[in-house]
Amino acid sequence: MPVRYYVAPDGDDRAAGTEATPFATVERAQAAVRALRSPDGMPEAVEVVLRGGRYELTEPLRLGAEDSGSPAPESGWNIVSGPPRGVTWRAYEGERPVLSGGRTIGGFRQTEVNGVEAWVAELPEVASGAWNFTQLWVNGVRARRPRLPESGLFVIEEPLGKVVWEGDVHEVLFTGQDEFRFAAGDLRAWKNVSDVEFVGLHYWIESRIPFAAIDESTRTAKLQWTSRMRLTDDFQRGGAPYYVENVFEAFGSPGQFYLDRPEGKLYYVPREGERMEDADVVAPFLPYVLFIDGGAQTPVHHVSFSGIGFSHTEWVPGDEAKTATPQAACHVPGSVVVQRSHDIFFDSCRFSGLGGYGVEVCGGSSDVAVTGSIITDLGGGGVKVWHASEPPQAGEPVMPGAGPDWKDAVTCRRVVISDNVISDGGYRFHQAVGVLVGKCTGVQLLHNSIHDFDYSGVSVGWTWGYDEGGAYGNLVEYNHIYNIGRGMLSDMGGIYTLGVQPGTRLRYNVIHDCYSRGYGGWGIYNDEGSSHILIENNVVYRTKSTVYNQHYGRENVVRNNVFAFGGEQQVSRSRVEAHASFTFTNNILYFDTEGEVLSGNWKEVSSHIDSNLYFNASGKPVTFAGLPITEWRERGADAHSIVADPGFFSPENGDFRIRGDSPALRVGFRPFDVSDVGPRQGAQGESR
Repeated sequence: MPVRYYVAPDGDDRAAGTEATPFATVERAQAAVRALRSPDGMPEAVEVVLRGGRYELTEPLRLGAEDSGSPAPESGWNIVSGPPRGVTWRAYEGERPVLSGGRTIGGFRQTEVNGVEAWVAELPEVASGAWNFTQLWVNGVRARRPRLPESGLFVIEEPLGKVVWEGDVHEVLFTGQDEFRFAAGDLRAWKNVSDVEFVGLHYWIESRIPFAAIDESTRTAKLQWTSRMRLTDDFQRGGAPYYVENVFEAFGSPGQFYLDRPEGKLYYVPREGERMEDADVVAPFLPYVLFIDGGAQTPVHHVSFSGIGFSHTEWVPGDEAKTATPQAACHVPGSVVVQRSHDIFFDSCRFSGLGGYGVEVCGGSSDVAVTGSIITDLGGGGVKVWHASEPPQAGEPVMPGAGPDWKDAVTCRRVVISDNVISDGGYRFHQAVGVLVGKCTGVQLLHNSIHDFDYSGVSVGWTWGYDEGGAYGNLVEYNHIYNIGRGMLSDMGGIYTLGVQPGTRLRYNVIHDCYSRGYGGWGIYNDEGSSHILIENNVVYRTKSTVYNQHYGRENVVRNNVFAFGGEQQVSRSRVEAHASFTFTNNILYFDTEGEVLSGNWKEVSSHIDSNLYFNASGKPVTFAGLPITEWRERGADAHSIVADPGFFSPENGDFRIRGDSPALRVGFRPFDVSDVGPRQGAQGESR
């Protein structure tokens, strides 16, 4: 039997920590566990059992090497059996404890704001500058800050300052600006204008920057710092779309809050049925809830968490990150961080109501698993598996970038993300993704449900071009990825890849409803230098642009997939190179528009394309880059491909099973089963 310590919100840290006399805080339980250690490690397995309720932390729970367990000599640890002599933090059976980085706010009184009845609470720490927050949860539901326009977007009338239109593409794209002219009536010199945030949506990122000043007479707005990319709309010269957030004068709808920092007042308009007397109001205070970091020579190991909730964090970028705003919000840390550790396991946990990514595995960690959990209601993305260019500072997560040589990077290895529901992100950082994998190897993304993000669903790799990428053998299988993009950003995909990745496999995924705001809403997107990747047995349908896109890459294998209902064309490629771009065989392409099968650059085939089935259900001709199939074949492609109805069961309802007499069998298509895509048993009982 393991040694057990119990913790309860109504416990006492002077007690013995038994079930009858529990501790009150997790810090007291941590001290008790540490006291069990000998120079040889833990003498036996240890459990810290948390009773249900919310534990508001005054600082993140930090686990170091002294909090590790000890594996039994005769038995290793795995994600099925758990640690034989490890340390387990778990929920009391049938109860839901939550480790919170927030503070409960009370003392509300009724008031009237902008002609609307509201609640107000006095917060002296906010008035003194010691506390600031941009998120709030009332009765477990995320409240919203007032924004303009209430729906839709403004459009910058004219970006001001230096704009480069000629020369190197990176100089063109990444010449930022901090001033623009707005259309008449869009902006005003609002109250607390330095707390009003400009949220520009351009290309594949957002720029979230507070205003320095707004001049209504000249219709010019000055930002507090420079945007990372020019304030234009995609690759056109028009201004970027944007909205503004945290406008006091727009406050007044149910479920909205406004924090008046100079006056130290929190205003909230209740939703129907909410009562001031018994409302549970929580604002974030800590940037992290749990931080696991043992150091390069003394890693944390053999620790697991089961059934525990992690909530209520706020991460605000410092000066070094103000102009970063990079792709996939890679600069945003997790609210739970595992760094320089191994054999760490999270199962049946809930990561919700968080300000950044839900979970981050980084800094050379290995053998980490996140399984059967719910990761939702996120300021950023879901899970981040990341690398570092140098050893991180103690107690802080790694920052993005791996220097000029990937071999200098501290990478992560053997990380399993499986059977989770990862959803509803991007509240603070629109460009965050469901799962972000950097220069890491052996990462397995299996049987997850990933949906409702404003950029890509899954992103793997972090090298632009054909240099050594440091991402090997990553596996993305049996995931259900949908409602991606949501019309917010451009240049995105259900699954997005970068760089040379030998051994990476994308298989048996169901991806649908990928909608960008502007260009590039793709299902599977092999971006710059994506090479040596196997893409097979996927079902991809309903995308704004094509279902499969390769910007440029080398020798990818795309075979035996069902690609359907691309909104513009079905397959695209933007660059012809001397080597083969990809092998494209035994696929079914089914669509019902007048669009081409192919779009982009096809002056030369530069790929092996054959033995595919194409069908346009609208009855329109099937053409390839403007050519009928006969002329297309003269270019050396699709010699054995056919145009025929594959006989899907119900394609309009997402059922792409084929009948036994389907002509797809004649081109070598092999039927495959995706009926168990997504979580196999459901994260915390949630079914697919």
